[in-house]
Parts: sequence; structure tokens; C-alpha cells
Amino acid sequence: MNIISGGVCAAKGFKANGIHCGIRKNKSKRDLSLIYSEKRAAAAAVYTTNLVKGAPIAVTKSNIADGYAQLAICNSGNANTCNYNGVEIAEQMCSLIADATGISSKDVVVASTGVIGEVLDITPIKEGIPALVEGLGDNSDLAAEGIMTTDTVKKEIAVSFNIGGKECRMGGIAKGSGMIHPNMATMLVFITTDCAISPDMLQKALSTDIQDTFNMTSVDGDTSTNDMVSILANGMAENEMITSEGEEFNEFMKALNTITVYLCRNIAADGEGATKLVECKVEGAVSKEQAKLAAKSVICSSLVKAAMFGSDANWGRVLCALGYGVKDLNPNTVDVSFKSAKGEIPVCVKGAGIPFSEELAKEILLENEVEILVNLGVGEYSSCAWGCDLTYDYVKINGDYRT
Repeated sequence: MNIISGGVCAAKGFKANGIHCGIRKNKSKRDLSLIYSEKRAAAAAVYTTNLVKGAPIAVTKSNIADGYAQLAICNSGNANTCNYNGVEIAEQMCSLIADATGISSKDVVVASTGVIGEVLDITPIKEGIPALVEGLGDNSDLAAEGIMTTDTVKKEIAVSFNIGGKECRMGGIAKGSGMIHPNMATMLVFITTDCAISPDMLQKALSTDIQDTFNMTSVDGDTSTNDMVSILANGMAENEMITSEGEEFNEFMKALNTITVYLCRNIAADGEGATKLVECKVEGAVSKEQAKLAAKSVICSSLVKAAMFGSDANWGRVLCALGYGVKDLNPNTVDVSFKSAKGEIPVCVKGAGIPFSEELAKEILLENEVEILVNLGVGEYSSCAWGCDLTYDYVKINGDYRT
């Protein structure tokens, strides 16, 4: 498997574009994105568990109920959520882009992101679609820009891999900076591949993968109303169709996991106001469930996040988070270390503090990528979660997000 360029346009038959159509007041920010497949593709998606859901989710669920789609359209600047005409607007987006591309309006994945509770005017979208379609090409980066809200960097990746002697490609773009919490989904993610795989196996792959990737990512503990991860597989690599589990399905899963882990890390690192990526690796758990709970609990702790911002080796906050978040925890077997490019330093052994250099710990925690290493000391299971520090800027960004 190799990392390649191209994002969602790396796979055969996929084109993309992103423009400013006028939803957002800032004309320098793109606010409408399109990903188009030359061929109708197998489609799968996972959605937010928030009971308050954006209208586009209901429309997308209906559209891809048959397991197929041909394009994805997404606007930023307005979430189209909690609106009296939300479904109507989402369906209009599907019809308008379908008419412009000559496909069925039922073959559209539609998504929106931005402010909740503001009516989405269809006019700028309608007026922007001709330019959006006309500019389709190798423009994954423009599509990645068009889905950004408070993101500070574009998030895209692509890989090549081998299935049955055929080179396949897969790429992804994502947006996510705030309202990120492990409760599937956690952001907007669009993945494309030219691998031939049945809709059922595509859904199985995505639903399985997210349990250890997007569900293990948290920025602020808030699960968004519009979160969705979707994937389109158009089969243009011409490999033999993957219709069951086995070696080829496993290779597909490896490629998908490479894409999703990369995007998870980038989303966490770009958390609103964040200055560093924080990764919690847990081992020695009695079960996979216990390992995941432990990693999530540490990553989601506001006190741990604040300590990471201050580069303070306050390991007691790690044990505190484990104590209220992990079922059947034995605190007397827990070891904790901090690690970064500057080195690794143990700070807790068997649930008790040990002497360590505060100066070295500070140096380690000042890096922009920090690992919190936890060994529960009771089993053989492990897990990993991704998050970020909690800074003053998070409050500034969200204090006037709407106004």
C-alpha cells in the first residue's frame, strides 16, 4: 500500500470541485463542493447518533437505501438543521445537481454543515451549480476547502492498494474541528474508491472501521447534528467484485483504515483553538470494550485537555478520568507515561506517582503531538483515541460562532 496524491480524485472516474456560491458572506471562502463519479457507484454511509439530525441526513438515507449513488454535494455555512423546510431544501439540492449532471436525483449524497437553525436559501446554490459542474476536474483540494467551517487546514489523503492483481485507489476528504465527539459519526467525511465491492460489503467495511477510528475521536464532547461519513465505490479498477469476507476484503479494510486514521488524526489536531494533537494509547485491558472506554475517557477529560495545553505533567488527572470512565478498573495496576518526539517519561507505576524530572516532562509535552500511554495491567487488549488540548481560543471561537 502506498500513499499517493489526488485525494477523492485519485480513484479512476472521480472528479471534484469547490466554489464560493454566496452562502457564506466571506467571498474568499468556498461554500459548495461536489464529488462526481463517471459511473454509478456502490454507496454506504454512517450517521450521527444525535436525535436532532440535519435534514440532509434523512434525504441521503433515503437516496442510498438501494446501495447506490453517483455523486455527493455539500454546502458549508449553514447546517440546514431544525428548519421547517429543511428536507425540501435538501431534496432541491439533489434535483438541481441531478439535472445539471444528467443523473437521477436519487443517486445523490447530500450534506450540509454550519450554523444550526438558520433557514438555508436555495438561491445561491441554484445559481452556483452551473459553475460547480463546469469546473469538475482533478480538484479534490477545492472540494476539501468547500466543506470547511472552523477548520484551519484542508484534510485529504489517498492510497493505492492491490486487489486480485489490480491496482485500486482510495481517497478521502474531511471537515471537522468543533462539535467532535465519539458517537458516530463525528464530522463530514467523503471517501471514494475505484475498487469493485458490493454495497453490503462496503457498508460492512465502513460500519466496522468507524468503531476504532471516528468513534475514537473527540475534540469537545459535543456530537454534531449533521455528522456523516460516506463512501462511493465505482468499480472502475475492474478487480473481481468483493462480495464476501476474505483476503481481498481484508486488504480493502486496510486501505480504508489508512484513510480513516489519517483523517481522524488531522481532525483532532485541527480541533477548534487546539495547539497540539493528543493521542491516548491504552494496553493491558481485560477486554476491547475496557480499552476503548479507557482511551475515550482520557481523551475526553477537560482537565486532561487543559493540562496538555499547559504542558503540565498532571498525571493524576489521567487516573481520575480512568476512574470515572472505566468499568471494573483496578487503579493499583495502572501505569502512565507521556511521550513525544522529545522522548518518553514514566510518571505513574501501579497507580502511584514516581519521581520524575518536571523539566523533561515539560519538554516532552511542549511538542505539537503528544502521546498519553496507559497500561491497565490486567489483560491483553488495546485501543487508541485521538483528541487535542483545550485552549482559550476554543471559548473565543464558540462564544461568537453564530454572530
